[in-house]
Amino acid sequence: MARLKAGVLISGRGSNLQALIDACAVPGFPAEIALVIANKADAYGLQRAQQANIPSAVISHRDYPDKQRFEQAIDAAFRDAGVGLVCLAGFMRLLSPWFVDRWYDRLINIHPSLLPAFKGLDTHARALAAGVRIAGCTVHLVRSAVDEGPIIAQAAVPVLPGDDETALAARILESEHRLYPLALRLFAEDRLQVVEGRVEIRGMIAAGPALINPPA
Repeated sequence: MARLKAGVLISGRGSNLQALIDACAVPGFPAEIALVIANKADAYGLQRAQQANIPSAVISHRDYPDKQRFEQAIDAAFRDAGVGLVCLAGFMRLLSPWFVDRWYDRLINIHPSLLPAFKGLDTHARALAAGVRIAGCTVHLVRSAVDEGPIIAQAAVPVLPGDDETALAARILESEHRLYPLALRLFAEDRLQVVEGRVEIRGMIAAGPALINPPA
């Protein structure tokens, strides 16, 4: 069976890109990264792609007169590369409804909160300010509204005494690096189906024990 060709959009360091690269390098993984696109030439993720011999390109929003032409260039590059799924991995540009519709149900994002809580920016600071005991991350299908869309997978971590934004972000990022490859695998194995706005997963095993914080 042919491996799913994934495209990845980045703007910065690309740590989640690296997690996907590492997963795709494992024998038997059902997906490969066909193209990495950055909107910034100095994005460190481009070096990660180069080190893994993955094709990459810089498509800067500053080189186009408007968002649609910028997104048309990205769309054309992914289609030329035979991409079947686009993964957002720290891509710091809002995508238009045009692009989202072009890749409807084939465009996923990872967000550092347990959606639908704490959409948007400053998620860790807002979680700490709210006094939550459990935080985490979410992989979801992208819709036009920011951080909306059917949820594919989530990972939860405890908020520990003395946590600041940096400590909480680092703990969540570790979970992101495990969760994103899992979501890519589920998509590549054709185990996801959107039913009435929710993702159903074929062959999902029972969940483990609950994470309780503070512990008894």
